Amino acid sequence: MNITTIEAGGTKIAVLRGSEAIVNNVQSALDLLMSVRYETDCDRIVIHKALLSEEFFDLKTRLAGEILQKFINYQVKAAIVGDFSGYTSRSLRDFIYECNHGTDFFFVADEQEAAQKLSRV
Repeated sequence: MNITTIEAGGTKIAVLRGSEAIVNNVQSALDLLMSVRYETDCDRIVIHKALLSEEFFDLKTRLAGEILQKFINYQVKAAIVGDFSGYTSRSLRDFIYECNHGTDFFFVADEQEAAQKLSRV
């Protein structure tokens, strides 16, 4: 995994890139969250979809909701970057829709859109 920082709208944002899933459960998400906060001092994070296990996108596992709650508890806002069109679950589509209309967690197509959303909240 690679962590870089960018600035958008006067807000410092950490960008996490990688090709293999490192978030497989709530504890690994919390470890990642704390590492990013410690290393970058950012409370806005862009996470590439490849870093999340597929279980995250299966809402029956409750992993997405539990991870989202951890981010909210630690006052960290995040955007997941990727292509979500391949998911056919109506509940996941509804979850993504609701997140994108909130202020804490976003699902977006690219880093530019992620930075734009995170710099506004």
